[in-house]
Amino acid sequence: MRGAGGSRRHEGGRRSHRRGESAACRCGSTMMTALQSRVGLVGVGAMGAPMAACLIKAGHQVSVFDSNQERSAAFAKEHGIQPAATLAELAGQSDAVITILPNSAIVEQVLFGEAGMAPALRRGAMVIEMTSGIPSKTVAFSERLAAQGVLLFDAPVSGGVPRARSGELTIMAGGEKSDIDAAMPILSALGSVIHTGRIGTGHAMKALNNLVSSAGFLIGIEALLIGSRFGIEPETMVDVLNVSTGMNNSTQKKFKQYVLSRKFDSGFAMSLMVKDLTIALGIAHENDVNAPFAELCRNLWAGASAVLGPQADHTAVALLSERLAGTQIGDAPPA
Repeated sequence: MRGAGGSRRHEGGRRSHRRGESAACRCGSTMMTALQSRVGLVGVGAMGAPMAACLIKAGHQVSVFDSNQERSAAFAKEHGIQPAATLAELAGQSDAVITILPNSAIVEQVLFGEAGMAPALRRGAMVIEMTSGIPSKTVAFSERLAAQGVLLFDAPVSGGVPRARSGELTIMAGGEKSDIDAAMPILSALGSVIHTGRIGTGHAMKALNNLVSSAGFLIGIEALLIGSRFGIEPETMVDVLNVSTGMNNSTQKKFKQYVLSRKFDSGFAMSLMVKDLTIALGIAHENDVNAPFAELCRNLWAGASAVLGPQADHTAVALLSERLAGTQIGDAPPA
């Protein structure tokens, strides 16, 4: 079962799903010729809310649940739907349930806790685990649900709040390809899907992606600090980086927008970045891979979280870099 406009192609031997030129399942469009599902979404936060909105716009019957009932009620009122009063209610009325939560420990409680939804999930139901989770935990969740005839696969996302709103997330899906194909009418409303391999590989890839992203952010900030003291305007440095080999996601989408503006409000918390880096290092340790630069990177982010607070925006790590450098980006060079 595929969503309208969903096409598949090989990229370097890996299977990926992308929306076609018609963008029939793009957020904001109701053109969807494939079967529309009853979808429950748990976690109406910064990412979950716009994702649920995209599912509604794609024509799915959506129900939501959040531990903050005021938040789920407000979302439901805005979009003209009924929120689920309990996890069991949401599970019982859904063909597929998306979980997008802060961490795997919360996912475990949502699934298997005293008031969890696992007992209410119907045989043949699907759980799409979109949290940035721990791969080994995800595998265990999948095996446990499989015993009751329920499918779970991991499908974490990259792209942040802006791409969650537009339905253009990158979705890293770990599981059987046939299961991911069956979920394409749902997933294609949220973004483009890359099949990463077996269960757990999606979550592993998400953590490794954020390892690369976080390292690129830090080294870019240090370059701006060095260049500022030398007398180069920060905006000029960013412009040059963005047309040169130093370009990365941070130079393109974070430095001017959140750092040079001093807004530090991208919507992704410091604690979440540290969590993902800790997962990436855990994968390295479990597989006997020595990763000294990754260790240093994680320690710097953890230090920023301790100094600035875990709920500080992750782009505010630049403030720690400035403290360590003894200067601020844009400061004039010494006379």
